[in-house]
Amino acid sequence: MQSQRQTMIKERLIECIQTKFRTYTPETNYMPFHHRLIGKDRMALFSFIQSLNTTFGVSIYEPVALELARNRFRVAETQVKPAGTISTEAHRQIQTIINGLVSTTREPDRTVETEEIRAVCQVGELNSVKLTRVDIWLENHEGELFLIDLKTVKPNVKGFESYKRTLLEWTAAELARNPDAVIKTIIGIPYNPYEPGPYRRWTMRGMFDMQNEILVAAELWDFIGGEGSYAELLAAFELAGVELRPEIDNYFEQFK
Repeated sequence: MQSQRQTMIKERLIECIQTKFRTYTPETNYMPFHHRLIGKDRMALFSFIQSLNTTFGVSIYEPVALELARNRFRVAETQVKPAGTISTEAHRQIQTIINGLVSTTREPDRTVETEEIRAVCQVGELNSVKLTRVDIWLENHEGELFLIDLKTVKPNVKGFESYKRTLLEWTAAELARNPDAVIKTIIGIPYNPYEPGPYRRWTMRGMFDMQNEILVAAELWDFIGGEGSYAELLAAFELAGVELRPEIDNYFEQFK
């Protein structure tokens, strides 16, 4: 039997996909070999999936996260603009942390890094900065902040340094606004493509505190929505897929 929350998530998913159908325009590239070998309808479906993948975070994961977090957190928002200033000494400390991680002269430790930034969060000039928006912004009933940066399931290794800098800058900006803030920044990975094996992006280990900065699959969704949320989410996706299947099939019939 569907829970009320599962039904709400299913309806949100159906709404997202139907909106995508209304606004989606298939690529008109002439691909004579692909069309003859695979079929225009399958190529149209492939193109649709690729288009959906590029917006999955904003159009599906983020709205679903809000549904899951609704009754668990005091504040749950998406695409939040963080505070707009960072002190000169905090900027210097962020670079020191990054340099140490890159050169492997220090181990990643979110708690230590946060306190190092807190110590200088208002030292020197406060400079205006334009920071990456927070994908999922959560605040619990005790006032703790959780800022989540959603990534693809196989994030680009070359981007790890910039991802880490984003987390540190979010921390510095929020502490500049409130030096006593309790803030935790997180990289969120929606699912584990290596299941049933462990998540294998261990190249992240040297740059991130794997126990405290990285949440993958059930870790992420159960944190946002409470224990069992990941399983509930997968079930809601399946229910939405079953309900949408005739509509999906009918949509792609036009490309045959």
